[in-house]
Amino acid sequence: MYVAIAGNIGSGKSTLTALLAEAFGLKPIYEAASENPYLEDFYRDMRAYAFPSQVFFLARRVRQHLLEVNGKAPVVQDRTLYEDALVFAQHLYREGLLSPRDWRTYLELFHSVAPALRKPDLLIYLRAGLPTLRKRIAKRGRPFEQNLPDRYLLGLNALYEELMAGWNLSPVHVVEADQVDFVERAEDREALLAALKPLLRP
Repeated sequence: MYVAIAGNIGSGKSTLTALLAEAFGLKPIYEAASENPYLEDFYRDMRAYAFPSQVFFLARRVRQHLLEVNGKAPVVQDRTLYEDALVFAQHLYREGLLSPRDWRTYLELFHSVAPALRKPDLLIYLRAGLPTLRKRIAKRGRPFEQNLPDRYLLGLNALYEELMAGWNLSPVHVVEADQVDFVERAEDREALLAALKPLLRP
């Protein structure tokens, strides 16, 4: 079983990854945000650091797949390769922060490696509006995330909806994170785990 968790910055992916790992015996695989040497520079100057930051995330995601996801191991992954490319990198391109040449090169890398990687058995999409994202970003307190423009987060949300509308690699379970607060409310966590249990059977 390979469960992938998709969602915007601050939607609760890491929290849900940990919950599912503990509840269902899955190996958690987290995004390498803290390891990205470009990330703080990227948030300060997106145009200058968009390409190296996205290439780092792509390389690290491929490495995670080769070492931990590909094969038969039961895993839950915080964010997917597809979001890296079709949400984050594409948003930077649409906003003019990633040049057409860099976007073409990035897509070439993505399309070269994606077919060789294990596809999710289930995708859980955490849909969260701007107020929820802002609240959770503030709570986790990463300094370089605090001044993200609303336009950036809303643009990512729009591309997430596009990705989900065309997703055909696995079943999708949508969690309305504005109404289901599994981060703060124990009753919401228990209800969500109960709803997911039938979907996570091998």
